[in-house]
Amino acid sequence: MYTVIIAHAPNLDLAPYLEHIRTADLLIAADGGALPLLRANILPHIAVGDFDSLDTVHEQYLIEQNVEVQHFPRAKDETDLELALMLAAQRGANTIDILGALGGRWDHTLANVALLDHPTLRDRQVRLLADQQTLFLVRDTVTITGQKGDTISLLPLTGTVHGVTTEGLLYPLRQAILHYEQARGISNVLITPPGLVRIKTGLLLIVHHDDGGAHQWNTG
Repeated sequence: MYTVIIAHAPNLDLAPYLEHIRTADLLIAADGGALPLLRANILPHIAVGDFDSLDTVHEQYLIEQNVEVQHFPRAKDETDLELALMLAAQRGANTIDILGALGGRWDHTLANVALLDHPTLRDRQVRLLADQQTLFLVRDTVTITGQKGDTISLLPLTGTVHGVTTEGLLYPLRQAILHYEQARGISNVLITPPGLVRIKTGLLLIVHHDDGGAHQWNTG
């Protein structure tokens, strides 16, 4: 089941993601993530959170429109996005795209990236989408679709990632070791789509810039 979650990023523009939203089997608003949906005259299937970013007027409107609303106390252990992700997993989502999770507060952004490794998501495809960027994890092997020239960065989320091997990228890696505190994996380039990244141990974050070479020299 394909699920889209809208988080509460500042000034989120949904226009680039309307096709994602239209094709979602389940659309979840995490707290104030309901606001850009309402501005676009779109109702989520579920709204979840403590609603410190969504006023009571909008919350009541969602209820009147038969949107499922799950209201949690503000004093809780999980963020609103974490609650939305756990709910998506409970409802059977196997592919989850998250909008509005990047930008704004750095603590929220870093926490949202870390949520990609949430235990309930281990067997699901989960991505963060923002500003022509897609973020996702590599635990073993992933295929990278896109166009020639796209910028691909490989960022370790564990102390070391062992056995990093790539195919279709400008700077090849063969059984390499990437370290969390070093920037070796930044700004590789997809030259033969689809690319491939394989690791043996650790956890690797892929940041795929859908830029077609805008951040790079001419790849021919």
